[in-house]
Amino acid sequence: MAKIYSSYAEIVQDIHDGATLLVGGFGLVGIPENLIIALRDKGVKDLTVVSNNCGVDDWGLGLLLKEKQIKKMISSYVGENKEFERQFLSGELEVELTPQGTLAERLRAGGAGIPAFYTPAGVGTPIAEGRETRVFNGKEYLLEHAITGDFALIKAWKADKMGNLVYRKTARNFNPMMAAAGRITIVEVEEIVETGELDPDQIHTPSIYVQRLIQAPSFEKRIERRTVRQ
Repeated sequence: MAKIYSSYAEIVQDIHDGATLLVGGFGLVGIPENLIIALRDKGVKDLTVVSNNCGVDDWGLGLLLKEKQIKKMISSYVGENKEFERQFLSGELEVELTPQGTLAERLRAGGAGIPAFYTPAGVGTPIAEGRETRVFNGKEYLLEHAITGDFALIKAWKADKMGNLVYRKTARNFNPMMAAAGRITIVEVEEIVETGELDPDQIHTPSIYVQRLIQAPSFEKRIERRTVRQ
């Protein structure tokens, strides 16, 4: 059963300098925004962060980047963050770019206990330079290693008191596989309900993957780029 916390400072208190973090979400959707703020306030340093992207300059993981708390990013897309670009080009930030589907599969494999796999993505590009490839059925594939993390920071819609999780819409991007791939999975949710209230057929992450749970006071749910009809 997941332990339910009431304090953000307490729920992240053992995240240490040099930890590897898996941070869910896609753009600014489904990100554990309050957990990120708690880490900023804690001042933890030299983090390796695995996330699809690095937020924007003033929100999401961009808050940690601004305070220079991130040493290395493993991501698939970083185009909306000018500070990310500045730190990378100046040599302050180490970056490992990974095709988006490959990143998702590396995380899924890590959660499933699969150490590595072969994929055609990246073959013949700079990503494959100096790395192992093999030919299967006449086609070349690149070896990719699974990803796990010391901690996974997850945002879900609802949880029951055991820690079973339900995500809403695009918040399911990366959150479920990261929840499985973290050694300690910390989840913030919009609502915690009694055990048994969630439809078992609708549970996306079983409680066995969740160690810590907190109900957030609120979420800003910022929009990364608003477009409207003229």
